[in-house]
Amino acid sequence: MFGNRTDMAARAAGVMHTDPRARPVNQAADARLAEIAARQQADALRSEAPDAQPGPQPAPALRSESQEAAPVISPEDDRRDPDQNRNRAMGHVVSCNGSRVVIQAVADHVTEDENTQWAIGRLISINLGKSRIVGLIYQLDTANESWSDDGENSIVVRAELQGEVVDGDDPENPIFRRGIANYPHVGAISHRIRVNDLRSIYQSKNRKNAIIGTLSQDSSVLATISVQELISKHFAILGSTGSGKSSATSLVLHKIQETMPELRILILDPHNEYSRGFRDSAETIDIDSFELPHWLFQLEEFCEVLFRGGPVLAEERDALRDLIPAAKALYTNKKDHLSIRKNVHMSNVTADSPVPYRISDLLAVIDEHIGQLESPINRSVLKSLKGRIDSLSNDPRFRFMFSQLMVTDNAIEILGRIFRIPSEGRPVSVLHMAEIPSEVVSSLVSVLCRLAFDLTLSSNGGLKVLVVCEEAHRYIPEDKSLGFAPTRQSIARIAKEGRKYGIYLCIISQRPGELDPTILSQCSTVFALRLSNEADQDIIRGAISSSSASTVSFLSSIGNREAIAFGEGISTPMRLRFSELPQEWVLGHIDEPDEAGSHENHDLEMIAVLHKWRSG
Repeated sequence: MFGNRTDMAARAAGVMHTDPRARPVNQAADARLAEIAARQQADALRSEAPDAQPGPQPAPALRSESQEAAPVISPEDDRRDPDQNRNRAMGHVVSCNGSRVVIQAVADHVTEDENTQWAIGRLISINLGKSRIVGLIYQLDTANESWSDDGENSIVVRAELQGEVVDGDDPENPIFRRGIANYPHVGAISHRIRVNDLRSIYQSKNRKNAIIGTLSQDSSVLATISVQELISKHFAILGSTGSGKSSATSLVLHKIQETMPELRILILDPHNEYSRGFRDSAETIDIDSFELPHWLFQLEEFCEVLFRGGPVLAEERDALRDLIPAAKALYTNKKDHLSIRKNVHMSNVTADSPVPYRISDLLAVIDEHIGQLESPINRSVLKSLKGRIDSLSNDPRFRFMFSQLMVTDNAIEILGRIFRIPSEGRPVSVLHMAEIPSEVVSSLVSVLCRLAFDLTLSSNGGLKVLVVCEEAHRYIPEDKSLGFAPTRQSIARIAKEGRKYGIYLCIISQRPGELDPTILSQCSTVFALRLSNEADQDIIRGAISSSSASTVSFLSSIGNREAIAFGEGISTPMRLRFSELPQEWVLGHIDEPDEAGSHENHDLEMIAVLHKWRSG
């Protein structure tokens, strides 16, 4: 028994036993071990079939039913066509958390085709057999933080998942879907996205779509927008000065106009530059032809003009609340007056009602109160108010409000011209605001936005208007203490309720960080051109979906005419390059300086400038 224990210990220690009696036992054990080794070798050979992936195989991962049914995809089978480069960039999924994926791949140190390499901002595809997951590369690293020029280098690719491409009845026209039904498993093949898949993402056959450029990563793929989705849910064009914002705006507006010719477009132009780009389709309204009667202004808007944008005295505002309805009644009751509002019951008229009245009638009512022994309004308030109204109505800069032609009820002609009813082949109206006194611009914008909303609401869907608010940070600043409250309210009303009634909003700004975030958040589509300011980038970062947040990092380095576009009007976030503008669409001042002009011509031009300046 002791000898048997010694034998077992020796065998456990791996020592060859020389006892002849133990030799048959050792031979039997060796035969058994050889049989096991042979079986393992056979299993290993079967696992190295031609279609299997080279290199170490990952452990089986949990998969959905659709993934279990998917065939095994080899690198050769996954090529887009037989002529495709066999050495195209390819990798394997090593990690996935539901919104992002990590891919292990190999990068060649030398290549003639940069398009075959992994690069930030490029779309990649992860093949699951029946579907392909689309990802956007946002970070690249070498596996060991070093680089070798002698051969291949292992790299780590990190990408955000964008959606899923599924083959339909026509293999040449796959279908892109936002969201992901089946997530990639560990070991899934990843590679540069197929051209057909790329087109399915960014191009649509919807007749309401318009082409605005090409993808920055592949100029052969057109970048399209859904015009209906773009305007019905509002949009914003944001970018630093010099980034191509004006050209992008002109291009997008022309594409909207071509796709929806029935749409009226009102452009609030602070620099008088849009008329040149819309010569054939726009009615230009400059300071000399602009008419907006004072009686179309509500009380708060009229006070903003009356006090030239400064603080409004509560006593004078309260006095006007009673005096203006009296002036309207005095005007309406004149026997020789013919008005489309002749049946208005004056008991229902307030200071905000759009009923005509003369400034002379308002002054007459004030004089009447001044002459009363016991006027409910303080005489000093009345005298101060009369002085303000006299000064304002006689200021030539405000003749667009107080012209003698505006003492009749001509709302049909005035509003018809501003909002192009009928359009007469010119559905766009461009309002030149550079020459309008700056202290009343906010009040003017408030009136126009309010009227646009009221008209579309009253048309029962017959009128659709797009209001283009250039340099919107002037009118809807982030700081609530700045700006004119009724202007903010008018624009916010369009942003929040306008889509239900057919009035839409386009916000343009070079400082999105200074915009009211509540109103900007209502713009469901954003074109973000180059933005260098970190605060401005934070606004975009907060607006874009989490699955595409990494694209914001490109904003400070993208080129002119390039933009990151995302939202309801875009199939999926994209980096695009806007198309070159035809010369007739380029914005700018219509009257270009004569470079070859003589000194005499310059003198004549200066005389004209001085005359216009002195006349107001």
